[in-house]
Amino acid sequence: MEGQFNFNDILKNSVLKLDSFGNVSIMTILIGIVCSTLLGLFIYFVYLKTFKSVVYSNNFNVTLVLMTMITSLVIMTISTNIVLSLGMVGALSIVRFRTAIKDPLDIVFMFWAITCGIAIGAGVYTVAIFGSLFVAIVVYVLSKKKWKHVTYLLVVHYDEQANDLIKEQLNKLNYSLKSKIVRKQRTELTVKIKLKVDNTSFVHKLASIDGVGDVSLVQYSGDYAS
Repeated sequence: MEGQFNFNDILKNSVLKLDSFGNVSIMTILIGIVCSTLLGLFIYFVYLKTFKSVVYSNNFNVTLVLMTMITSLVIMTISTNIVLSLGMVGALSIVRFRTAIKDPLDIVFMFWAITCGIAIGAGVYTVAIFGSLFVAIVVYVLSKKKWKHVTYLLVVHYDEQANDLIKEQLNKLNYSLKSKIVRKQRTELTVKIKLKVDNTSFVHKLASIDGVGDVSLVQYSGDYAS
């Protein structure tokens, strides 16, 4: 029917306009680069101030800035022509990233950086700016919130003679058994406990029991301890 186009018509029109990406003005490119850099740095400082994992990686944080800038450039390049868009999708589909991300929150920051780059590259600056402000507020508030209870892993190495006294102390706590390893007369006990902040006086009581070699208490954060 007249006025309707199929996918082939769209491709033909796009091929005829392959030079349209040259119509992106220098001012638009500069504004996009500046905005993406500023928002990338904003994400950088939010990540720096709210980081609570084990080891801080400055390289990862710098990657967030560069990811925002590069994504905006890619979007500015492919947004002017559907053929370029399809080619870019095909090229990126063969890329495989092998870097292990241990903290799920790191993935959120990466997605945040990519989203800002897409919004800036598409020229939707208000979405990128105001969206980033709201995300930063939520991340900051949640990272500074002090929860009523904190989860820890308690590891105790003791001799068999101290078994009853240790059980007596543990019964006073809200704990769950994680592992128990027995080597001849030596036992390694690992339990998960929930405590109020700074309420760790029981550690000294456990350490003072005859037959206890050492007591370790580390904060538990899911897949690993921090």
